[in-house]
Amino acid sequence: MERNTEALKAADAPFKRMTHYEAVELLRQKGSDITHDKDLGAQDEVLLTEDSEVPVFVERWPKEIKAFYMKRDPLNPNLVLGDDLIAPEGFGELIGGSQREDDYELLLSRMQAENMPIDDYQWFLDLRKYGSVPHSGFGVGLERLVAWLSGTPHIRETIPFPRMIYRIYP
Repeated sequence: MERNTEALKAADAPFKRMTHYEAVELLRQKGSDITHDKDLGAQDEVLLTEDSEVPVFVERWPKEIKAFYMKRDPLNPNLVLGDDLIAPEGFGELIGGSQREDDYELLLSRMQAENMPIDDYQWFLDLRKYGSVPHSGFGVGLERLVAWLSGTPHIRETIPFPRMIYRIYP
């Protein structure tokens, strides 16, 4: 592949961690116009990690910009217990995860507050209705992870059948 593997050796060091609030403050110092009530865009992710050799965890996001099923921070209910792992070198978000809400009543009230179709999610609510345990989940951007590990300059080169403007079928 095209990757100089020396760059990956730095990832063996502890990853950096910062809250969403700290990330926004750092980005604003670097010239971004992001505000505390916004999610990070692709350019923000590049800017955030431009001085880092290791991935950066951004954690404790405002509840308004994350999914209804993310558990609220018990120390600050305006935040969720979620994090994104941002790769260095401009590769962007590799992983997004969070602790999931396990309380049926809280989950139902959030769905109602967001005017979600409860009937469509009844199966999801039933998972909590009859008892649940504290748990977490995450999603990996596999193609983006492969791009970072291999040093591939564009993510579409890591997708077996990429969809593009002139080709939407495999």
